[in-house]
Amino acid sequence: MDFSKVKLVVSDMDGTLLNSKSEVSSKFLNIYNQLKKLNIQFIAASGRQYFSIVDRFDKSIRNEITIVAENGAFAMHGDQELFTLSLPSEYITKSIDTLRKLKNVYIVLCGKKRAYIETKDKAFISMFKNYYSEYTTVEDLNVVTNDTFFKIAAFHFDCSETNIYPAVKHLENELQVIVSGEHWLDISHSNANKGFALNILQKQLKISKEETMVFGDYNNDLKMLELADFSYAMQNAHTNVKKTAKYLTKTNDEQGVEFILKQVINSRK
Repeated sequence: MDFSKVKLVVSDMDGTLLNSKSEVSSKFLNIYNQLKKLNIQFIAASGRQYFSIVDRFDKSIRNEITIVAENGAFAMHGDQELFTLSLPSEYITKSIDTLRKLKNVYIVLCGKKRAYIETKDKAFISMFKNYYSEYTTVEDLNVVTNDTFFKIAAFHFDCSETNIYPAVKHLENELQVIVSGEHWLDISHSNANKGFALNILQKQLKISKEETMVFGDYNNDLKMLELADFSYAMQNAHTNVKKTAKYLTKTNDEQGVEFILKQVINSRK
């Protein structure tokens, strides 16, 4: 494989760059620094909260990596805000009211300052804190106003695709509705997706599809995979991702992203 054109690497986090323990491998920092020497830029793109993504990386590189958070609704590079796609208040109320009708569904209102939840369920909160470093528990999500809101995340302990998606599918006419993980579903601005975010960044960086490499594992990665000639699905990826990506790499627990990036680096020596 000829990796000589690669100038930009974009990776999803959960199920992709992160292992099953939600950790970045010990090898990544060295690989990142080698990519930097080759003038290859790195972007982390995730459905996670911005603070939660940043916390996963070594402190020495946190201000160097471009972060696309909340499934493409918010992007930062160091202290510089690159773009924001907020969710209008009328859609927040409509979505929350719809989700409240479902059984065993936990709702998260995702803001720039922090995330907001109503539940006090200990099992959910224990899991939830892995994805949201900054959060507040409130009595009613519909009355929270002192923030900019990016999305509403809904969680089901069994399966989001079967237990949540059918009930909110009708919202796709006005909003972006994405099954973002086995247990998660996100509702956001109609343009808020990782593909939209990557397209903006490619234009800003003047980097083409032919010069872009993308790694992903779930349906919220599909649109950004389509914007890369070097598109990789993880071995543990959703069937839709494997059908969309041009290539396949090892699982996230086998450091599939690093496995390919080492090949990129070695090809330049």
